[in-house]
Amino acid sequence: MMITTMNDLPGYQIEEVLGEVFGLTVRARNIGSQFGASLKSLVGGELKGMTKMLAEGRAHAQRRLEEEAGAKGANAVVAFRFDTSELGATWTEICAYGTAVRASKL
Repeated sequence: MMITTMNDLPGYQIEEVLGEVFGLTVRARNIGSQFGASLKSLVGGELKGMTKMLAEGRAHAQRRLEEEAGAKGANAVVAFRFDTSELGATWTEICAYGTAVRASKL
């Protein structure tokens, strides 16, 4: 599956637009990482546990997007983006989205 943040695929022609696709995951921070993050915020620096959680969440959301695009018959996703939002005090929603297309090499 080709995935790009661009609106086109250089060297390819978009034959068919199959519609928008999403990959969504909601992650909860555990109490240990939440406590560690609170302490770290006092002195500054990277919150490595939170960084790891978000990186894993993005990868999971992207896999779900690829599955949905593949189910529609796509071989590519254009205009790919991530969106992240907080749900309550401990949940993070991560959404990968884009447009599923069928493209052929020029």
